[in-house]
Order: sequence, then structure tokens, then C-alpha cells
Amino acid sequence: MTGGRSLVMQRTIVTPGERDRFLERARQRRGHYTARGCRYWVFEEAELPGAFIEFTESEDQAALTAALAGAPEPLIDPARLYQEVEL
Repeated sequence: MTGGRSLVMQRTIVTPGERDRFLERARQRRGHYTARGCRYWVFEEAELPGAFIEFTESEDQAALTAALAGAPEPLIDPARLYQEVEL
């Protein structure tokens, strides 16, 4: 299936001393993905500072797959690609 919206996600936990470095790298990842027509979000768990989840999404699975392949920091498991389900 190649139509519809697709996304990947990754959970990362960093120590307080690594938080700023993580956020700087996340800004770089956002630049990479947005330049390739994808959207990128980072959320931090409200009750656990340093626990992040990153989402990368595109309306074009091929564009997302290509952006992931060329990413400056590869995901732990890029094969876990989710597709939007029509309801």
C-alpha cells in the first residue's frame, strides 16, 4: 500500500544534561524532513522530562521512505512504518 498518509515514530529518553543537545539534533532533523516534504514533531512526556517521542509523517510514502533513508541520524527501526486507516 503506497497511498494515504504514512508515519514513523521513535521514543527516546535522554538525561537532563543531554536534553539541550537532543533538542538541537531534533531541530536539525526537522530541517532535513521538512526540506523533503515531510512533517516532523517532537513531544515530551509531561511527567517525565527527557522522555521524548518523535513523529515523522508524509502524505507520500515514497517521500517518507526516501527522507528516512537519507536522514542524518537513522531511526532505530525505520521498517515500522504506519499508514493511516480510512474510517
